[in-house]
Amino acid sequence: MRVTATLGFAAVLLGSNYTYADVRPTVIELYTSEGCSSCPPAEALLGIISSHSNAIALALHVDYWDGGGWVDKYELRAATQRQNQYAGTLGRSSVVTPEFVIDGTRGIEGTKPSEIMAAAKETPDGTPIDLSIADAKLRIALGAAAAADICDVTLFAYLPHSVSAIKKGENKGRNLEEFNVVRAVLRLDDWNGKAKSLDVPLAKLPSDATQVAVIVQRAHLGPIVGAAQIGLR
Repeated sequence: MRVTATLGFAAVLLGSNYTYADVRPTVIELYTSEGCSSCPPAEALLGIISSHSNAIALALHVDYWDGGGWVDKYELRAATQRQNQYAGTLGRSSVVTPEFVIDGTRGIEGTKPSEIMAAAKETPDGTPIDLSIADAKLRIALGAAAAADICDVTLFAYLPHSVSAIKKGENKGRNLEEFNVVRAVLRLDDWNGKAKSLDVPLAKLPSDATQVAVIVQRAHLGPIVGAAQIGLR
């Protein structure tokens, strides 16, 4: 199984000095919680976005809603930390749910679906990323491209679909349909614009995650400059 994020990747793998950028998926991160009554419409919107081939949609469940009486089984401390860091880099004084973050460059509250859908249709350029599965490993090949700053290479392992019965909190009595639920966030390495290969054993990923996205993002949660996704099975 293989996914290539650009048409010109072969030139990179052959050792050419050619620098190539091509259209890549827009990365849409949703910060959400099963304990938040405002989040189900945003989850449904993310489900629509997840069906678009030109977008990578990721639901990151935060853990700061636990005091409302319901502990979200998908919550990740890493999600809360990531959203808090975005608040700093994007100049926001606080965090909210639901919140969408578009390509690491702007935050949009989940009450603005038309603005979010417009962002999901954008077609940014990106660095070449090739993903493949072989020998029980995810193989990541990053192509050469211009990079003004050091970037982080981060893996998101996610569950494409889930339905949760909520027994307490603001959503008590509801069955919540959830999409692209992130089960792990793993920083793999940095990248400075030079071609690089990385391997990730599939055994290190959560057993319920059947998809992964790999994102190249300028350090300290800056703009996203590359993204690709692939099914694990």
